[in-house]
Amino acid sequence: MTDDELPIIDAHHHFWELGHGRHPWLEDHVVPFRYGDYSAIRKSYLIDDFRRDHGAHNVVKSVHMEAEWDPRDPVAETRWLHELHDRTGWPHAVVGQAWFTRPDIATVLAGHAAFPLIRSVRQKPTAAPSPDAALAGAPGSMADPAFRAGYRLLAKHGLHYDLQTPWWHLGEAADLARDFPDTLIVLNHTGLPSDRSTAGLAGWRAGMAAFADQPNTAVKISGIGVPGRAWTPDLQGGVVLETIRLFGADRCMVASNFPVDSICASYDEIFSGLKAITAMLPLSERQAIFHDTAMRIYRPV
Repeated sequence: MTDDELPIIDAHHHFWELGHGRHPWLEDHVVPFRYGDYSAIRKSYLIDDFRRDHGAHNVVKSVHMEAEWDPRDPVAETRWLHELHDRTGWPHAVVGQAWFTRPDIATVLAGHAAFPLIRSVRQKPTAAPSPDAALAGAPGSMADPAFRAGYRLLAKHGLHYDLQTPWWHLGEAADLARDFPDTLIVLNHTGLPSDRSTAGLAGWRAGMAAFADQPNTAVKISGIGVPGRAWTPDLQGGVVLETIRLFGADRCMVASNFPVDSICASYDEIFSGLKAITAMLPLSERQAIFHDTAMRIYRPV
């Protein structure tokens, strides 16, 4: 099998249609996130744009990640995505938005679970800006009893949890996985290893190892762009291969995080780079990382 033939499930990307007030962070004012200026993606992004971006890469299915839809009605995004799927066939599975500390969390989860493509939900828990500022049990964090009360409801609906948090909170994430062993946690964006210093990578590796020790965890190799530096196999190889070593190929999957990561690199740069980094791995492991793990976890239709 050639690299061009390798089937890919893109396990994390976004669609949005601007002009309807559904995405306040892009439509009202552009909120600077970890990549800095997001004004370049302040435009609609739909299936034709996604197909153009993935080009010759053999993307056979995709998983849509909630895109910070107006939180006053998070289930509306899931409804819109099902309408999009009915028209275009894309996406093939959906991760919805949910806020575990909200008083209506039971209603929101039930609303999402009524749709056939929903597999998981995401909430970005309260996070400290740096490792030395982390506060155990902060309101809205993974150790907050209110967070956990809402989180507990996932099992009722057979949903798992997509977690986006900096690596210095992965100890808390490991505790959450241990305390709720029947709920799978999928870590987004490789634990956010933005600090590539020796100390930063050592801290990231320790956090990833603690999280990977829990059997009900998995990880998306995505979102590893470093502002101001080109996305190259030389820059990213160590992070990618260490992640695979810690979790094993059967708990790793690749994703583009498009269009957000288009700020850092083209789709081809990311996926050609991932193929180059993993070129020495056995074909069975590459098939797991690029396709089979996401197929098993997200069950795209």
